[in-house]
Amino acid sequence: MFRKIVSLVLAVLLFTTTNVNIAYASSSEEKDARLAAEVKEGVNRHGVGKEAQVEIRLRNKTKLKGYISEAGEDNFVVINAKTGESNVVTYLSVKQIKGNNHSLGVKIAIGVAIAAAVVVVLIIIIGLGFRRG
Repeated sequence: MFRKIVSLVLAVLLFTTTNVNIAYASSSEEKDARLAAEVKEGVNRHGVGKEAQVEIRLRNKTKLKGYISEAGEDNFVVINAKTGESNVVTYLSVKQIKGNNHSLGVKIAIGVAIAAAVVVVLIIIIGLGFRRG
C-alpha cells in the first residue's frame, strides 16, 4: 500500500514539473514579438488618418494621444491633434492602444439600431393615439 501511494505521489510530481517547464518554454523575445504583432494588428484595425484617433500607453509609462498618420513595418507615427507634434512609435514600445473610431459595419449597425428605436417609438405613439380616439 505504501509503495502505491509513493509511486502515485511521484507520478503527480513528475507530471506537474514537466508541465511547468512547458509553460515557461517561450522566451522574452518571442513574447515581445507576439505583443508587437498584436499592436501592429491594432494599428491596422484603427486605420490611418485624422479619423483614426488613438490613445497609446508606452512601456516607459508615457501616454500619447492623437491620430495615426502613417503605419510602417516596424513603427507608426502618431500626431497630436492639438499641438501638431508627431511621434514615431515602435510597435515594441507600446504597452496598450485604445481607439475611438468604429468600422463601417459598426457604424451601420448603430444607424440601424437608432432607426429601429425611432420606428418602435412612433408605433407606440401612434398606437396610443388610436386608443384615445
